[in-house]
Amino acid sequence: MRYLTRLTGLPMAGAIATFASPALAHMDPAEHGSMLAGFSHPLFGLDHILAMIVVGLWAAQIGGRAIWSVPLGFVAAMLVGFLLSLAGVPLPAVEPMILASSVVLGLLVALALRPAAHWAILTVAGFALFHGHAHGTELGAAEALPYGAGFLLATIVLHGFGTLIGALLQRQDLPLRILGGGTAIAGLILAVG
Repeated sequence: MRYLTRLTGLPMAGAIATFASPALAHMDPAEHGSMLAGFSHPLFGLDHILAMIVVGLWAAQIGGRAIWSVPLGFVAAMLVGFLLSLAGVPLPAVEPMILASSVVLGLLVALALRPAAHWAILTVAGFALFHGHAHGTELGAAEALPYGAGFLLATIVLHGFGTLIGALLQRQDLPLRILGGGTAIAGLILAVG
């Protein structure tokens, strides 16, 4: 009976695969608009989500003016990376650097490293250039201005979420460090997967 089920299951799977329409990894700007396509872009990539949230975690862990300046530095540098991409300026190893951002920033949280805000801003800004560049290379048919506004807004929301979690856990160092370590491990899994 199992053999018969396997035999009938194969043609059925083939028929479904043949008639299924291709899925988009991101929202189609023609159908949903460029801003919504841009907003959804970081939300469809676990590598982007991990990096955006861990920036907020680290900003809250550092505290002081880093709470707002570190995420703002990331957003500003991401915009520069987006503009570089639109101008046709290539960056080497964009995807590996995006994955590295989750691992490195996760380790910084796990180790509870609290540098001066300007060093933290420079660290996240270096990674943000690559995130912005990736968004620009995947612009597709979207209009640049609303698309850019959309992914910047999504990034700010994810940073805010990470900062909120970090602020709630700030007095409980171990859970915050565990989240950082988990982020680093998830980034490594994505890198080798």
